[in-house]
Amino acid sequence: MKAKYLNPFTDFGFKKIFGEEASKPQLIDFLNSLLPERDQIVELTFKNNEQLGFTPYDRKAIYDIYCENQNGEKFIVELQKAKQNYFRERTIYYSTFPIREQAEKGIWNYNLKAVYCIGVLDFTFDDYESEPEKSEVVHTINLKNQHGKVFYDKLTYIYLEMPNFKKEEHQLATRLDKWLYFIKNLEDFQSIPELFKDEVFTQAFQVAELAKMDREDWERYEYSLKVFRDNKATYDYAVETAREEGLLEGMMVGKQEGRQEGRKEGRQEGKQEGKQEEQRNIARQAKMMGLDTSSIQQLTGLSLEEIENL
Repeated sequence: MKAKYLNPFTDFGFKKIFGEEASKPQLIDFLNSLLPERDQIVELTFKNNEQLGFTPYDRKAIYDIYCENQNGEKFIVELQKAKQNYFRERTIYYSTFPIREQAEKGIWNYNLKAVYCIGVLDFTFDDYESEPEKSEVVHTINLKNQHGKVFYDKLTYIYLEMPNFKKEEHQLATRLDKWLYFIKNLEDFQSIPELFKDEVFTQAFQVAELAKMDREDWERYEYSLKVFRDNKATYDYAVETAREEGLLEGMMVGKQEGRQEGRKEGRQEGKQEGKQEEQRNIARQAKMMGLDTSSIQQLTGLSLEEIENL
């Protein structure tokens, strides 16, 4: 059946629904569904999503969506389609830009505005220790001390693991449930479900309707959808092949090292080496299938030098 609405997991689709001036009501409503009552957003202003370092030699950051609310608090909203090494580190690096840009010339008291980094993830992290964590959809992280008490409450990371969201329409209980259901199922809808017929969601469906796009937007979406499908197919195939060819070998190395050393450190190093070898195998397969280096880097987290040397 031909899709009626765009795929929100494409770069174009995500920004069309949440990242344009006309989409502010949807973005505000979505963010408010994640925030406590005391921090609700009334107004948003989009900011330049390309952040430059202090010198020409500094690495820059490009966000999917970067905005500021009526109190000057900053929001970075990212769609991440594929798992990559050091993803947490990347989001932490991204958060330094809206912190540093608040520095004022001359005498300044360092009173910072809050920064929120929100990631909509089309994958799950695989290093949670407890079973409840592994199945949770929303992961909220603050800076805490050794007693679990929040040390600094103005820096918040929120990760939404979309594969863990499995609720059906009749199970939706909160506004956030509705947004997650909307994002996960939008491309499959042929009409607007009754529970989405309020003003904000109706507008979201209108923005996402393919038939209402002009030629330029349609071409941009088609390209974005092709990139999404090609990358997903390449990544899925590379992961499957890597598991068959490399992961088993890496795990065996880890087990062997663990036996030889008899220490936890040996097992951890082996496990890490297994993960790294898996990413290298994914990169090799992706190169063989013609995926460009930049996309391979995004998929695997490997450096350009590592990829070129494979």
